[in-house]
Amino acid sequence: MLITDFDGVVIDGMAEYWWAARSCALRLLPSLEPLPETIPALFTALRPRVLAGWEMPVLAALVAGKALPQADFQRNYSSALQASLALLGWKQAQLTQLLDQVRQEAIASNREGWLARHRVYPWMQERLWRFQEDGEPWQVLTTKSAEFTRELLQAHGLEPAAVYGREQGPKPSVLRRLLAERRTGQSVWRFLEDRRLTLEEVLETPGLEQVSCLLVSWGYLLPEDKDHLPARIGLLNPETLAKPLDDWP
Repeated sequence: MLITDFDGVVIDGMAEYWWAARSCALRLLPSLEPLPETIPALFTALRPRVLAGWEMPVLAALVAGKALPQADFQRNYSSALQASLALLGWKQAQLTQLLDQVRQEAIASNREGWLARHRVYPWMQERLWRFQEDGEPWQVLTTKSAEFTRELLQAHGLEPAAVYGREQGPKPSVLRRLLAERRTGQSVWRFLEDRRLTLEEVLETPGLEQVSCLLVSWGYLLPEDKDHLPARIGLLNPETLAKPLDDWP
């Protein structure tokens, strides 16, 4: 069974992430103008540390100089994120709801324009198409809303057996439930991610010893993410992705 993350593995949505983050930040603090419409280098550099979408408007506020300094985020991302939330007077649930709202409005008013902000990785699209043609099921596990994930998958002709979004809970918890419900014969589980910290959480979660963790070489990686990988995390590049599953790490 192949289970894959979405953002940074199937889809490169950096343009949409900045657009959505900028839109949310400006609605909450119109005084943040002017925020650049082009993707700032600071946003791109910190995007690999993002676990959930609600964090991105905080990064937009950082770009505008209204959050804690960049050095604080680089030193301790999680701590700086929470301190910036308090400084801005924003709440996690508020940002999650607003992020969904701006995306829903964009889809309703200009679906093609919203879709165009996302780029599917061609090697991943071709491999998933082959899985579909061969009748091999694959699933998506993401921190994005399942609704938006399905919208993007359908636009690219991708039909997973299931989509598990942020609504289902943390990724290790979802993997444990899926393993508990697995059918006889599903002995090898491969999980593709571009966030090393998430894969390390899987390694540390009891009951997930059967999951083969694969860090993809593309997507939103920090420069050091590929270095000194634990024994149970393999590195997957586009060339190996195209090969039969038995030839994967």
